[in-house]
Amino acid sequence: MKTVRLIKDEKEYHQALEEIEKLMLSDLKKGSHEEEKYELLTVLVKHYEDVNFPTPPPDPVEAILFRMEQAGLTRKDIEPYFGARSRISEIFNHKRKISPKIAKNLHKGLKIPSDILIEAMA
Repeated sequence: MKTVRLIKDEKEYHQALEEIEKLMLSDLKKGSHEEEKYELLTVLVKHYEDVNFPTPPPDPVEAILFRMEQAGLTRKDIEPYFGARSRISEIFNHKRKISPKIAKNLHKGLKIPSDILIEAMA
């Protein structure tokens, strides 16, 4: 097995991605050196991506809409979390910020991560 090392540049990053693809297409046996190599490479690639390609936090409104779509909810269904239908429109149109109370309600009721909702209050 070729030694797996920390990914330091884009060339090594692409080489690691190619190696991961090869390993994914092979028949990985549980506990094998290949499986261990695959796991190590995925951790190293994730670390490289986190450092070099940071992902901005999602827009809170988009997160709410996504959760609504996942759960098949309508605006009427989520009205209790906002207190009034007019607040939903104001928040969805970015005319009003999400209050701490609404953020708490959405986190508890819809399981939207609080850090996404808190970002909207800043």
